[in-house]
Amino acid sequence: MWQEGLRKITHNNKMNNVCVWTNLMKHWMRLGFLTDARGKVPVKVVARTFASGKTEKLVHQCLLELGLPSEKNDVIEPSDFTFDKFYVLYHKLCPRNDIEELFQAITQGKADSINIDQFILFLNEKQRDPRLNEILYPLYDEKRATEIIVTYEQDENARNEKKLTKDGLIRYLMSDENAPVFLDRLDFYMDMDQPMAHYYINSSHNTYLSGRQFGGRSSVEMYRQVLLAGCRCVELDCWDGRGDDEEPIITHGKAMCTDILFKDVIYALRDTAFVTSDYPVVLSFENHCCKAQQYKMAKYCNDILGDLLLKEPLPDSQLEPGVPLPSPNSLKRKILIKNKRLKPDVEKRELELFLQGQFIIEDEEKEDASAPVLAKKDDAPEVVDIPVVGDGVEAPVQTHHTGSTTNVHPWLSSMVNYAQPIKFQGFDEAEQKNIHHNMSSFAETAGLGYLKSQAIEFVNYNKRQMSRIYPKGTRADSSNYMPQVFWNAGCQMVSLNFQTSDLPMQLNQGKFEYNGNCGYLLKPDFMRRADRSFDPFAESPVDGVIAAQCSVQVIAGQFLSDKKVGTYVEVDMYGLPTDTIRKEFRTRLVPANGLNPVYNEEPFLFRKVVLPDLAVLRFGVYDDNSRLLGQRILPLDGLQAGYRHISLRTEANFPMSLPMLFCNIELKIYVPDGFEDFMAALSDPRAFLSAQEKRAQQMKAMGIEETDISTKDIVGGEDGDNKKSKVGGKPNQPGASQEPKKVEDMKLDPITADSLRSEKAFLKSCRKQHKELETMRKKQQKERLAIQKQQTAAIEKFIKGKKWCWYQCCVCYSKMELAMDPGVRKLVTVQTLQWSEMVERHRKEEWGTMKGHLAEQQDILKRLMELAQASQMKQVETKHER
Repeated sequence: MWQEGLRKITHNNKMNNVCVWTNLMKHWMRLGFLTDARGKVPVKVVARTFASGKTEKLVHQCLLELGLPSEKNDVIEPSDFTFDKFYVLYHKLCPRNDIEELFQAITQGKADSINIDQFILFLNEKQRDPRLNEILYPLYDEKRATEIIVTYEQDENARNEKKLTKDGLIRYLMSDENAPVFLDRLDFYMDMDQPMAHYYINSSHNTYLSGRQFGGRSSVEMYRQVLLAGCRCVELDCWDGRGDDEEPIITHGKAMCTDILFKDVIYALRDTAFVTSDYPVVLSFENHCCKAQQYKMAKYCNDILGDLLLKEPLPDSQLEPGVPLPSPNSLKRKILIKNKRLKPDVEKRELELFLQGQFIIEDEEKEDASAPVLAKKDDAPEVVDIPVVGDGVEAPVQTHHTGSTTNVHPWLSSMVNYAQPIKFQGFDEAEQKNIHHNMSSFAETAGLGYLKSQAIEFVNYNKRQMSRIYPKGTRADSSNYMPQVFWNAGCQMVSLNFQTSDLPMQLNQGKFEYNGNCGYLLKPDFMRRADRSFDPFAESPVDGVIAAQCSVQVIAGQFLSDKKVGTYVEVDMYGLPTDTIRKEFRTRLVPANGLNPVYNEEPFLFRKVVLPDLAVLRFGVYDDNSRLLGQRILPLDGLQAGYRHISLRTEANFPMSLPMLFCNIELKIYVPDGFEDFMAALSDPRAFLSAQEKRAQQMKAMGIEETDISTKDIVGGEDGDNKKSKVGGKPNQPGASQEPKKVEDMKLDPITADSLRSEKAFLKSCRKQHKELETMRKKQQKERLAIQKQQTAAIEKFIKGKKWCWYQCCVCYSKMELAMDPGVRKLVTVQTLQWSEMVERHRKEEWGTMKGHLAEQQDILKRLMELAQASQMKQVETKHER
């Protein structure tokens, strides 16, 4: 009972998403615990919080103003260091000038508080997504606005007058009511009664490894950690153990990695599988064991996992063609085994012999897990060999299916049900067979090949049965591929190396954080329904899905670094290829201020987001050396509009207590050019009709009756205030009832950054730069492949030399001794250093090239702007002369 209680606290997903106010309180409490031997809080501990942007002298001065000890070696009584004093200290050292500007904008600079009407207008126009249904998400009224004022306003007089001071506004903006995402998305909010194939499943690749794929260390603890992080599909590479006990082991075969015992992993799975989530866990076996050790594997699974192991199909989800997979709800607290299965007649016959004690295991040639090669071929029996065609992308071909392997113990085979891996024979054959419990695995390169050639078929396949994607074998450094392209195709198990905290892993953790961090996310409707067709490379809006427009203004940051460094922010979007925008939106660099930099950038506009359901925003904060200081992934479909504080995460997605960004987010329905007035009329017909009625009244005052006006032949949209009035498609003729003819106003189109970027000269330069960048990247890729080949050859040569020496001396070394050999370790260290230096050099080359490109673009835009301005000046002069 106490264990369950502690787990609910330690694995509470909402604790990772607390508001800024709560984080300030937590930091104040943490300072209160950092006492010296006498139980006092040292002044230098408090000063360290604000060290990145303020001198200690200023911190000491502010402490003195608060009546607290202020010398460097002084200590503070915990009872005197209240949260109210810490909050005042925070505002003295980090004044919120960014919110001061917002406050002045709301009050129009005419008052020292916001009245109730101004506050309601602010809530409805700025803090609310206009796309929301007004019945489900009603507009703010006086009652709700008053409740907010009563909750956050500390000044009693202002509270009684229903007004909000600047301090009250700050407290409101830092509260849970202003979370960047809808907090109900952190709980279970999705339908969990759909077939398993209708969900994205949080999946791990080579789960046992804690580092590199070659010469890395295997650890049982990795299984515990990934399961506690919400992973629902783990991989077990099973090999024959040696020694007297012949216990099956888990290791990266033929890659000089250390071993762990299979049974230890099963114990770890039993203890941690359902701590974070009750939804099913899939054990993906890559089975290289002989039948004798497969028997041990089956026995451990049966005895240790017990009732947690799903040994038979559910009564209402039999293993028959056309029968959908069961739902996550129906498989709660169940563990599924993904392993090769015998043909039904063979399994039945051999299982009967086994249960009768008459099953004889013939001598088999055991696979040697220690024979060193650079990279294994993951799940080789499950994927057809695919030849490479152009740019290294593998194209699918048809091969003859010879049936399932017979080298499986019948008891282990009988434990496989809803995750039966088969060799992929093509989408047409899979559709014809219609067997939902069959699944296939694809290397990332093969998956990209199918996406390139048969994207829609891949989506349809994933509506019916599951697919698993895994990294290509050349990723010896355990780097990850970008998962988004496979999520776009509906692939369920997009497995990643959890030990590597790179951008793909950040996207994975950010995506699966929602829906209770249960490891299952329901795919969009059109990616589940058989009567809908979806192309993951579509550039036009999907039927039934309303495209969105998103604008992000990065205003300021807080506590971004404890060092006095320059900082900047990048905002990227990942989704469909047409929605993905990377490395385009970046704030200016604010030098020497990691505490409270103010960017106040122009909004970054993501003008057309075709599929908001799959899109995510990524905020990345970097120092002046381009080192990541913090990041955050937010799903676009759960994003809240308005002024929001966004708490940052570490590279490994752990919450950072104080670092945050203050942003203004605007969300709208995407409207094509030329349809803005039409959409405005549709969204607010009363205002549109009111404008027409007002104009009719004004014309009536001029002697024009309603019967004199005809609108049936009007061409185009309704007139704007700056356009000539037209009736019947022709200008009104002068008459007694009309105003005297006015001089036609000259209209000059504003020179915007977007209009300049659409100029041919700029586009031509961008294409040239893109080609130059691609050429450089291809050159770097060739160099990486050459060094990788060279390093592989060096290791193989060294190992062959060792083998010859050992053979001459008649000495037999184990794989562990080989991995620990000083020569091997030295060679791996030298190669790792060589690889790291090359990667860093490539990064600097790319950054330098991109920096030069940006400078060139800036010069071109400046010249274009000067030319456009000169042209407009000439028009003005010509008009003036006339």
